[in-house]
Amino acid sequence: MGSAALMAAMSQGGIALGESTGRPVEDTLVEDALQAPEAEAPKYHIKFSVCGMSHDHIYGMIGAVTRGGGELVAAWGDEDDKLAAFAKRYPDVKIVKTQDEIIHDPSIQLVLSSEKANARAGIGIRAMEAGKDFLSDKPGITTLEQLAEVRKTIATTNKIYAIMYSERLEVKAAVYAGDLVQKGAIGKVIQTINIAPHQINQRPGDWGGGMGSRPAWFYNDVQYGGILCDIGSHQLDQFLFYTGSKSAEVVASQVANVRHPDFPHFQDFGDMMLRGDAGLGYVRLDWFTPFGLGTWGDGRLFILGTDGYIEIRKYVDVAVKKDGNNLFLVNDKESRYIDCNNMPLPFGPQFVADIVNRTHTAQDQTQCLLAAELSIKAQRNATHVTLKA
Repeated sequence: MGSAALMAAMSQGGIALGESTGRPVEDTLVEDALQAPEAEAPKYHIKFSVCGMSHDHIYGMIGAVTRGGGELVAAWGDEDDKLAAFAKRYPDVKIVKTQDEIIHDPSIQLVLSSEKANARAGIGIRAMEAGKDFLSDKPGITTLEQLAEVRKTIATTNKIYAIMYSERLEVKAAVYAGDLVQKGAIGKVIQTINIAPHQINQRPGDWGGGMGSRPAWFYNDVQYGGILCDIGSHQLDQFLFYTGSKSAEVVASQVANVRHPDFPHFQDFGDMMLRGDAGLGYVRLDWFTPFGLGTWGDGRLFILGTDGYIEIRKYVDVAVKKDGNNLFLVNDKESRYIDCNNMPLPFGPQFVADIVNRTHTAQDQTQCLLAAELSIKAQRNATHVTLKA
């Protein structure tokens, strides 16, 4: 969705900045449900394929690219259960036996992958060398050596290496928060705080999630990257994006394995403190979401500005309603609750347009890789903490 259309939608939803409710802020919390403009048909068409589906994030990635005009034509996977579920969901998609059948197919313009985390960079590098753009699940890169090779390949091929940081790119409230920040709703952003709890498994029938045990690779830090590199990469992307930082460092980071002694290479808690050239950040990550929440995590984002703040409750409003995409805006003019569920998700159409036009509208390439770099360094340099029983 273009910026002009989005600003029009904001005005139609009663969120135009500078408008007052006419009532004292302390008397009421204004509620609004944004109304999106009519969805536009995709402007472009590309063919894409899947090379690895170890994580079910692949389905959201496919959905985003399809909304943008992508046509899924082929898929490869090396896990029988994942491949069977994929084939059932996409019965018309060709299932191939080797990665090479996708990598070297000249009709394919884009490759998607949610293969085991430490294998994604290698697939992406091969795809770019074969003349294709690449979209990885997060974490898109797990070592500094991989990162150096990815950057080198981008420079020599001029291809896109994108990472689906879905906690910003595919969450409507997070997208809208970015527009509010850009419009100056809270002044200059000073700090972001991300609280990102996750649930390892979910019971069958629970609202908002799937079920089943995690595969063995999920508990191996070499394969999944570690908690700060894995789910922390989402939060680093948000920190850089909302603060506008072009350079940043991890001031301190720590990890712990509190409740999973049978998996010594797994971390179920981690946090980090960040300092950028344009803002500060703090991130807390864990795998302790209880079943009573009803969904996989109560992800929350706080954006502090010089003239106000934004809070997002991404996936649920605890004990109030099960719907996510809840945004709260407080500034000198008002306190406002905004239901963002009707807003569009622009990443897919923008990304397909980037592939066709050789632009970087959907995701800034430098920022994408800086988030990956910081997540790797946070993990590599983290203090390992042991808590007393």
